[in-house]
Amino acid sequence: MPRIAIQTIAACAALAGAAALFSSNVRAQGVVNALCSTDAGWCEAAAAEFTRTTGIKVNQAHKGTGEIAAQLRAEAQNPKTDLWWGGTGDPFLQAAEQGLLDAYRPAYINDLYDWAVRQYAMSGNMVGGFYTSAIGFGFNTDTLRKKRLHEPKCWADLVKPEYKGEIEISHPATSGTAYTVIAGLVQLMGEDVAFDYLKKLHANVSNYTRSGQAQAPNVAKGEVGIGVSFIFGFEKWRYDKFPVKTAAPCEGTGYEVGGIALVKGARNKANAIKYYDFLMSPAGQALGAKNGSLQSPANRSFKPDPRIPSMADVKLIKYDFEKYGKAAERKRLIERWTREVESLPR
Repeated sequence: MPRIAIQTIAACAALAGAAALFSSNVRAQGVVNALCSTDAGWCEAAAAEFTRTTGIKVNQAHKGTGEIAAQLRAEAQNPKTDLWWGGTGDPFLQAAEQGLLDAYRPAYINDLYDWAVRQYAMSGNMVGGFYTSAIGFGFNTDTLRKKRLHEPKCWADLVKPEYKGEIEISHPATSGTAYTVIAGLVQLMGEDVAFDYLKKLHANVSNYTRSGQAQAPNVAKGEVGIGVSFIFGFEKWRYDKFPVKTAAPCEGTGYEVGGIALVKGARNKANAIKYYDFLMSPAGQALGAKNGSLQSPANRSFKPDPRIPSMADVKLIKYDFEKYGKAAERKRLIERWTREVESLPR
């Protein structure tokens, strides 16, 4: 065989070997199995960026916090999830109480706001504070104008007869957002008064959605006049030039501290920690606003997007995360809501 042919074969073999080694190294990075409860765009962007920078494949599903909490309970004896992130924090605290999560206190904890650090302290380091946002109203100004309805400013407005069929909210059995609404009203009004209010609100509700993320697009598209959810969700649509405005209830309102947690018995724990650290880093936290999720981030070591709504003028209640983050309290309130409110005709 001519010398040049031998050299060509050797070079091709070397290239093939290098390609095989590179492919093997990428595969060797492994996977992480995650569940995400924040806006789908942020979920997808974070997974893609993490894989791009680390070579670790992210197998990730997007579900409501209530659904994920139920899934983790069902999988407790054979966990299939490594990391859970995003979505309101109460279901995370309940999962921690039920022994479904693993403790992790990151080395960069001093880079986080106090409200995020408190979640670690409250949960024995099983739940971190990921972001925060307040409950409020979003409404379609065109829809309200055409129907000659006033823009709501207070909780008291939503139970007025003229809003019948104009309000959408999520279902507390599947949505952490809806549970935050109920728990917040109980703390604001007292439990019996709050349930009397929820019965009146029920008469005006057109639909209970599975997720608290449904209200913003439905309001923006004029499918419903008013949505009750976290304020940040509506702001994206306002910035995208839809006829949407928001209001924080004049009487006061609850708020969330979104969660992040390692799942107990994770099969890919080392990779889960890497993904966790990425999500809590400035780069990971900034992906939220870049993809239209305008929550206030937990990491204070970078300048957040100026479109994120300020909570400085929002009248926040003193939300008792410890009490209302208990699984028994959540179960009791949701059962009472189902029995006394959902069962009523509309």
